[in-house]
Amino acid sequence: MRIMAIDYGDARTGIAVSDATGLLAGFTTVIQSRNPDFVASEIARLVKEHGAEELVMGFPRNMDGTEGPRAALYRAFADKLEEVTGRKPVLWDERRTTVEAHAILHAGGKKMKDHRKNVDAVAATLILDGYLTRKRLQG
Repeated sequence: MRIMAIDYGDARTGIAVSDATGLLAGFTTVIQSRNPDFVASEIARLVKEHGAEELVMGFPRNMDGTEGPRAALYRAFADKLEEVTGRKPVLWDERRTTVEAHAILHAGGKKMKDHRKNVDAVAATLILDGYLTRKRLQG
């Protein structure tokens, strides 16, 4: 089962799609747009292109676990995704994924100015990895 993870953002949205077994992250990309309708249509295209059967979307939470200030915006976008893809996204706690993505890129030798191109795809991969791990543990 292919699973798609989404790191939704104001200007860039990271996408990671698992392999066919649903065990590893495979394809990644970044959608460069500030238009939520365009982003949703691109995600719908990628869902179809890659045969993603399940969606998991990063969801902003505060460090104490309460919903962050952007939660309503993300819920609205998740509703839009369900409308255009026919799949209800699982909202996944994305605390620290961007921080971890920057650390991974830095450890890989990328300069900070080059992070912008890849950080959202890496964050989506971290969301996907966390979700896949939970699914494996729950059996």
